[in-house]
Amino acid sequence: MGLPHERYLRPKFYVAAALTLPVLVLSMGPMFGIPLYDYLTVHQSAWMQAVLTTPVFFWSGWPFIRRWAKAIRARDPNMFLLTVTGTGAAYFFSLAVVLLWEHLPAYLFSHHGASIYFEGTAFITTVVLLGQILEQRAHQRTDAAIRALMHLAPSVAHRIEADGTERDVPLEAIVPGDILRVRPGERLPVDGTLTEGDTEIDESMLTGEPVPVPKRPGDPVSAGTLNTTGSFLFRAERVGADTLLARIVRLVEEAVESEPPIARLADKVIAWFFPAVIAIAVGSLLAWTLLGDERGWLFGLVNAVSVLIIACPCALGLATPVSLVTGIGRGAQAGVLVKNATALELLRGTDTLLIDKTGTLTEGRPRLVAVRPAGGFTEEKLLALAAAAESASEHPLARAIVHAANARRLPLDPASGFVAEPGIGVRARVGAQEVVVGRAPTDSAPDREHPHATLVRVSVDGRPAGTLALADTLKPTTAAAVRALQRLGLRIYMVTGDRTATAEALAATLGLDGFHAEVTPARKQELVRDHQQRGERVVFAGDGLNDAPALAAADVGIAMGTGTDVAMHSAGLVLVQGDLQALVRAVRLSRATMLNIKQNLFWAFFYNGLGLPLAAGAFYPLFGWLLGPMYAGVAMSLSSVTVVANALRLRRARLDE
Repeated sequence: MGLPHERYLRPKFYVAAALTLPVLVLSMGPMFGIPLYDYLTVHQSAWMQAVLTTPVFFWSGWPFIRRWAKAIRARDPNMFLLTVTGTGAAYFFSLAVVLLWEHLPAYLFSHHGASIYFEGTAFITTVVLLGQILEQRAHQRTDAAIRALMHLAPSVAHRIEADGTERDVPLEAIVPGDILRVRPGERLPVDGTLTEGDTEIDESMLTGEPVPVPKRPGDPVSAGTLNTTGSFLFRAERVGADTLLARIVRLVEEAVESEPPIARLADKVIAWFFPAVIAIAVGSLLAWTLLGDERGWLFGLVNAVSVLIIACPCALGLATPVSLVTGIGRGAQAGVLVKNATALELLRGTDTLLIDKTGTLTEGRPRLVAVRPAGGFTEEKLLALAAAAESASEHPLARAIVHAANARRLPLDPASGFVAEPGIGVRARVGAQEVVVGRAPTDSAPDREHPHATLVRVSVDGRPAGTLALADTLKPTTAAAVRALQRLGLRIYMVTGDRTATAEALAATLGLDGFHAEVTPARKQELVRDHQQRGERVVFAGDGLNDAPALAAADVGIAMGTGTDVAMHSAGLVLVQGDLQALVRAVRLSRATMLNIKQNLFWAFFYNGLGLPLAAGAFYPLFGWLLGPMYAGVAMSLSSVTVVANALRLRRARLDE
């Protein structure tokens, strides 16, 4: 029985927060000089706190009470068991004090009146509610990623009927063997084989590579990919749940479902701490009742309540959330958006980084890296003619050529008669010249300085004018970031859908620990699983839709803020500027945050461990020491102040070298 949806928890949190604030003012205001007792008696203030806290404990905290009951039935100690036991003890003891005010022994009174702890009950319930809402939102982001994937395929397909007419039909009506038409700018509805026409298809959602792939009759095509140029026909072969896109959706779903919940350090400690607290409280009650005078049972009851109050996990409940919230804020300042606090916790223990090439290590878009003019042409003339001819094209290579010409401030003559010929390139008249720009044949000799660049051949009036070399270049910060991550103890492997030769050259340039080339989206997730099965704790960093299954399967998924929405939905951390130096800062932030959490847990248990025997009256026979409920509450508050003060140090954490 998990906690309800965020929509159910959110109004409970709002009510709890609104009622807790006046409870805190009523209980702590006089300590800070607010003259409340000029207008209220101490007893009246106690009654008001009781009235305000009751709906917080019973209505806002009802989901936790249900989890408390389940934990008792299942004999499964957890945070909710300790939380509700502690807040319940504080609430019911305080309520009894308010109801029996006139009949209480002087032992329970101080100059502020009888000891009551409604503020602890209300505050802890509110804080735990906030933490659960943040956890629920992390699950909703995963659901959003899956919905975004499912919407990539169009809902309508253009089917060619037996009589040759074209008819728009819903996607559900397509069966294997149907002939479908796809026009320029449309996404493919199902998987199949091209039967008529030539085109170029943007398959970056599958491969991550930014350059569209030429397709001719007989070539396979996949659902969700984008047709960039010509109209063509293809035969449907895999439809519905059998398409590659549907399999990617299933991979993301399976990865999320199979991801084990994080075993928090606090829960591990609570497994033995809770029984110990109950044993101490019951032992104190029995010891005082059996060994004390006629008032021994009353002292025993008060001491038992003191034990439960000092064990109330205010500091324990704050130890992790307050450090995480502070760390998340520090990350935002450093360009690291933490979408899932669990990811920030887990990042500290990772030792292997699988990193996508395109858009992560590299810029993710082609750039002009070389201009090779033929006889009779200069670099400027060749580039200006090619850019003028390509100015009307939306092809990524065309945009790179035009951008390079604009960067050099070359004047571009107007082009006319623009024609895009799939698989060939573009043709246009620039001034009085006929210019054709298209990819060089695959058997062409590679560029000398850039052997893995894509070559574009330019001809003018039917004779060769030269070639342009375009490549996806490394980001300026990549090399330094890779070295810094390796110094932090991470083994780095590049994962790419690109050719083995290209991947090998890039891995050698960066000094990576290894690489995986010609990798499909499904294979990316398999690689994550393979490394995990070897006992490695894996971070996957990527930016594309094709990275979503691997991002979801990894121990920690990190997306580039410049990437696709699907990738960012699937990841636990987002590097806002798409800069790998932010990944270095994220690792350092995670380590600093987890160290801070462990320090907080130490202080939380230190105060509890020190105060429990005292609250139980163990030192009374020897030294006359006794810790009443009021002082137990002070100790509980002191541990909370220590935890918060320690967590705030994260705001000054150094994340850069």
